[in-house]
Amino acid sequence: MANEIWVLAEQANGEAKRIALELATRARQLEGQAGATAVAVALGPGAKGTAEKLGAYGARKVLVAEDANFDNYSVNPHAQVFGDLIAERKPQLVLLGGTSLGREVAARLAARFEGGLMTNVVDISVKDGIATVVKPAFGGSYTVTSTFKPGATQIVVMRPNATIPEKIGDTAEVEAVSTGIDAKSLVAKILERVQASAGAMPVEEAPIIVSGGRGMGGAENFKILWELAEALGGTVAASRAAVDAGWIPYAHQVGQTGKAVKPVLYIACGISGAIQHKVGMQTSDTIVAINKNADAPIFQFADLGIVGDLFQVVPQLTAE
Repeated sequence: MANEIWVLAEQANGEAKRIALELATRARQLEGQAGATAVAVALGPGAKGTAEKLGAYGARKVLVAEDANFDNYSVNPHAQVFGDLIAERKPQLVLLGGTSLGREVAARLAARFEGGLMTNVVDISVKDGIATVVKPAFGGSYTVTSTFKPGATQIVVMRPNATIPEKIGDTAEVEAVSTGIDAKSLVAKILERVQASAGAMPVEEAPIIVSGGRGMGGAENFKILWELAEALGGTVAASRAAVDAGWIPYAHQVGQTGKAVKPVLYIACGISGAIQHKVGMQTSDTIVAINKNADAPIFQFADLGIVGDLFQVVPQLTAE
C-alpha cells in the first residue's frame, strides 16, 4: 500500500473548485500523522490547469487526465478511472468532497473494493495508518467517532466547509495518467447543461449569508435580502420551507437536505431555527437571528437576536 493520501480534486475548465482546495489542505495537514504524501487527482478537460492552485493549497503531486468523456458523461468515467488508479497504486487514504459527484464516486468505490466508507465527516485524524473520523448524527445533536479497520484503502467523504483552505503548499509535481475509459462507463451521456443565474456566489463559498425562511411570505420579498447581501458582500440562502414554496431555487437551500455552510456571518430572517436547518449553519462564526416570534428556537443558539419585523429591520441594516 502506497504511503499517500489521495484527493479527488473536482474542477471545471481548469479551475479547481473550493472543495478541492479544502481537501488538498486537509491532506497536507494529515501528512505528519499518516507519514504519507498528499496527492490530488484531477480529471477532465483543463485538469492540468488546476496543478498550480492545488499545489499552493497542499498537494505535492497532481495526477491529471484530460479526456473529454469526463465532462460528456455522468459519474461513471470518474468512478472507473479513479478506481483503476486506486487499484493500481493503493493509496492509504482517499478523501472526496460531500458533493453530488464526490458522494456518488465514493459509493461506487466502496462497492468495488468492498472497503470502509465514512460520509459527512467533519474531522479526521490518522494514527498508525488508520483513520479516525468524526461526523454529526441525529441532526447534529450528537457527534460519532469511528475508526476504520486495518487493511483496504480507507474512503472518506468530507463535509464541505469542514476545512478552511490554506496556502500551505508549494509547486506540485504533475503526472499525466492514462484513462482507458471502458465503453460500459459511457452509458449516461450529458445532453445539456443549464447555467444558473449569474452574479450570485455559491452559498457554500460565501463569507456572509443573508438567509430567509417561511417568514419572508413570498418570493418577491427576497428582494430586501438580496439588497442587504449585496451591501455586505455576501449572498442569499434559504430554509427548506422557502425553497419548497418555490420562492428561491434549491441551490440556495441550507440545512440537512441542502448545503452545509460556515460563513463569518449568517443572518437568519424569518427562520424558526428547526434542527433540520440548524445542522446546515450552526458552525457559522456569528449567527444573527431576526424574527418577530420571541420564542423561536433560533434564538437559543444565535449569537445575537433581534425580536422584530424583518421587513423593518432588514432595510434599516441595508441603509446602515
